[in-house]
Amino acid sequence: MSADPVPSTDEERLAQLGYQQELHRRLSGFSNFAVSFSIISILAGAITSYGIAMTAGGPLAITIGWLFVGIMVTFVALAMAEVCSAYPTAGALYWWAAALAKRNKAAWAWFVGWFNFLGEVAVTAAIDFGAAITTSAFLGLAFDMEVTTGRTFLIFLVIIIAHGLLNTFGVNLVRLLSDVSAWWHLVGVAVIVGVLAVVPDDHKPLSEVFFEVQNATGFTFSGAGAYAVLVGLLMAQYTYTGYDASAHVAEETHDAARAAPRGIVMSVVVSVIAGFVLLVAITWSIQDYEAERTTDLGLPPAQIFIDAVGHDLGTFLLLICMVAQWFCGMASVTANSRMAYAFARDGALPGSRLWKQVNPRTGTPTNSIWLCVTISTILVLPSLWNTTAYLAATSIAVIGLYIAYVGPVLLRRLNPDFRPGPWHLGRWSAPIGWLAIVWVVLICILFVLPTASPITASTFNYTIVAVAVVVGAAAIWWVVSARKWFTGPKQNLIEKAAHGEQTMPAPPE
Repeated sequence: MSADPVPSTDEERLAQLGYQQELHRRLSGFSNFAVSFSIISILAGAITSYGIAMTAGGPLAITIGWLFVGIMVTFVALAMAEVCSAYPTAGALYWWAAALAKRNKAAWAWFVGWFNFLGEVAVTAAIDFGAAITTSAFLGLAFDMEVTTGRTFLIFLVIIIAHGLLNTFGVNLVRLLSDVSAWWHLVGVAVIVGVLAVVPDDHKPLSEVFFEVQNATGFTFSGAGAYAVLVGLLMAQYTYTGYDASAHVAEETHDAARAAPRGIVMSVVVSVIAGFVLLVAITWSIQDYEAERTTDLGLPPAQIFIDAVGHDLGTFLLLICMVAQWFCGMASVTANSRMAYAFARDGALPGSRLWKQVNPRTGTPTNSIWLCVTISTILVLPSLWNTTAYLAATSIAVIGLYIAYVGPVLLRRLNPDFRPGPWHLGRWSAPIGWLAIVWVVLICILFVLPTASPITASTFNYTIVAVAVVVGAAAIWWVVSARKWFTGPKQNLIEKAAHGEQTMPAPPE
């Protein structure tokens, strides 16, 4: 998938895109992959959302559904990666939209950027709150701690503040922890699968692991089982988010035009394979489906571990998942802050002058890191009173991010002047790109449909409301104000030259 190499350094290529190197470029190709792989985190998303598919669809949605969604998401990742290779900049999705749009460049950048920013904040909130739920379950099993809403929120605060601090200390620490995280996930999955394969006295028949359908949604109409399976695909689709991180840290990655697109694709492919093995092992180990689905622990996989291999060993398996989720949240804050930094660098965030600042000692956008931590915390606050309100706030994550993912892919397909980077899809570009677009349209429809019956205030699917709020707020702001001053990505080399600041030499044409 590689073309002739681009005859320029990373810094020169960045200058061609209009930016001076400000962030420290210290990530290897593996570290770039590790950031996205850590955010996808099969030991986070697949564990914390496992109960969704147990209720809607059952084993078929969990195992075969995971593979099917994984294949479709791989198409999305491939299409995104091709664009990333041409434009390896921290702005990523919204920057690509501005570069590829033939008309209304600023408007495309504005809306894609806001979907990306708010989707990433929502994902960070969901990941760290999920980590808090898992940590609460672990502490309840290991130390008999009573699990309460207030304690779970306090644990969330400790986790997200720790992630803010770790990201503040510099990209070298982020690189080290991301590398450790990737290996923790791979070895952790191997340990969990090995234990669940060997220790339990009883396993579900493999035919049920792959083809059994469960429907506890409350829907009873003809075809309700098939509908439940479709709804249950949300488990996999939610887990497969965040791999745009490889693009957001492109300005910190060596050989970014090749390493960043590879990071996007490989993080998804490895997650598809490792996640499938993990989910088959967990589903194979179910002892009492209904009791484990409705466990008081609030986390069905935790109950499955305990019932299958005993209290102590089951608690140890949950510990593996808990640590992985801490790593996942840390990587999410990294990607979220880089996108916020780039968006602020182009003047799109209120107070952009503050959020675009880079700490000269650590080479990290410290202010943007704490902006993302703060907004994520605000999104989780309603969980103290109403879990439904929290779910409404975070439901924008999947649809919001995927709209941002596929916007530049659509523009790339409609732009005949697009010049591929050194990593490209060749003759497969068009079919893969259009498949990615069709899939995102389908999930945007599917995931706003009702998920439970009867439909009440507590069971209503608030995703459509969340999407409408984001679109509406961004549209109103655009019409009333932003269209008058937001011109799309700003080239800071030009900006610095206008103010007489020293810049790196312009690359040869």
